[in-house]
Amino acid sequence: MIIQEEIVIVGGGIAGLATALALKRVGFQARVLERNPELRAGGSALTLAPNAWFALRALGIDDKLKPLYQPIQESLVTNLDSGAIQEAKFAGTQDNRENAGVRSVHRKVLLEALAEELPPDAIRFSSKLISIKSETLQDSSKVTVLHLEDGTVVQAKVVIGCDGVHSAVAQWLGLSQPLNSGRWAVRGLAVYPEGHGLDHGVKQYLSGGTRAGALTINSKEIYWFVVTYSSLDKDISTNPELLLEEVSKNLAKGFPSEFLNVVKHTDRSSLSWVPLLFRAPWNIAFGNACSGGVTVAGDAMHPMTPDLGQGGCSALEDAVILARCISQAHLTAATDRHWLEKALKRYVEARRWRVTWLVAGAWFAGWVQQGGGGGQEWWSVLARWFRDRFYYPFILPRTRNLIWGDSGDLILSDKRD
Repeated sequence: MIIQEEIVIVGGGIAGLATALALKRVGFQARVLERNPELRAGGSALTLAPNAWFALRALGIDDKLKPLYQPIQESLVTNLDSGAIQEAKFAGTQDNRENAGVRSVHRKVLLEALAEELPPDAIRFSSKLISIKSETLQDSSKVTVLHLEDGTVVQAKVVIGCDGVHSAVAQWLGLSQPLNSGRWAVRGLAVYPEGHGLDHGVKQYLSGGTRAGALTINSKEIYWFVVTYSSLDKDISTNPELLLEEVSKNLAKGFPSEFLNVVKHTDRSSLSWVPLLFRAPWNIAFGNACSGGVTVAGDAMHPMTPDLGQGGCSALEDAVILARCISQAHLTAATDRHWLEKALKRYVEARRWRVTWLVAGAWFAGWVQQGGGGGQEWWSVLARWFRDRFYYPFILPRTRNLIWGDSGDLILSDKRD
């Protein structure tokens, strides 16, 4: 079976659904190809900073989510080795005055909110991509041909790869494979049916080369993580009970009882153990992120470590800016047959440098916060000294507004006629 589409989005995660919705807002219909039989439920929660809320406002769904999640007012970082506590306030910034704030949200709830705004047939589930190629039709126009596992062939004028860290579309474009940061993360969602009774906020703990944290989502759920330089045997990392035991007895051994109690309340189905990957910043800055009618967005373009909390946020930014570029370029469609290709190039140039420094900044933030590995090498000692005296007290608070960007950059243009 051969299907012809104007715009196809590969991947139905945050980037894919947000891009489809952004395009709908400016008058374009896109088909989303999702390899799973239903919406992805992987990943228990994520933190959305003001720039994500600016993007969600442009998409028209911020008011659906804000009432469900209370803004986080502060973050406390405790150095368990020295006893020092760093306090960071989120209130009082320019972004908070616009009622954006920082909130921890359920990933599934965000996906459902995006999907609810799309036409019923916008997402084609169980559509696994097998191969990509470019073809020239009889009228000399070019299309991208996608072969799916079920034998379906999709011909599209535009293909947007939103298929994650190991993106097949990114590989086709020639972008490099993501690099391993040398760190791994275990994440989970703790559930308290009767309520946890803890203050709403973020608490992080540092010890050697390990960093852990807990973020309250609501009165009954807490998202937690442990990031370490230690790898685990597959038998442990894929077994929820063994993984929780490893966290309590080894990875977070000696951590405060309050944190260990959160770990004990973990919903086993929410547990994950993953390496923290990122794309080389220079490959994002100078690599080929678009070719003809093909480009990438979200993790497919700029996989990054979670240390600045910008993975999901920047994917939402991508969606808005890509749709805006296509909408603006459509004004020349009657006189320029290459308007779509030019729109994609404009999008890549608009995003390239911002996401490059976000990826580099996230890697640096992770390396510094975890003490350069936690050893006694000179660079680790220097990293801890820099972290405790400069990074937490001065650099991080002063760069937040730069990281979060400007709400004026995340506005969609009017719909096309």
